[in-house]
Amino acid sequence: MDAVIVLLSLAAAANLPFLSERWFLVIPRRLGTKGLAGCLLEWVVWMGLALGLGVALESWGGQRSPQGWAFYAAFVALGLTLAFPGFVWRFLVRRSRGAATVSDLN
Repeated sequence: MDAVIVLLSLAAAANLPFLSERWFLVIPRRLGTKGLAGCLLEWVVWMGLALGLGVALESWGGQRSPQGWAFYAAFVALGLTLAFPGFVWRFLVRRSRGAATVSDLN
């Protein structure tokens, strides 16, 4: 059951940066839109929180296993794969539908 919780939290955390213009869903953006660099920075923070949840659940459930570089490489690859739907929605689908940008509103 712990693995399901970690995978669902990872899938949610991977897509959260692409769903809102706000930083971490609560802090309003002051100027313009949140670009790709901002989304990637926020993605790294969300992935760190999801990794922390996984480590906490593993420690709570028993002995924590040591992890090498391959584990973290697979974690990042899985996170990038799970973030793909949010990326497509944010940067490809919305723009192709002619979504209004901040410069259009002025």
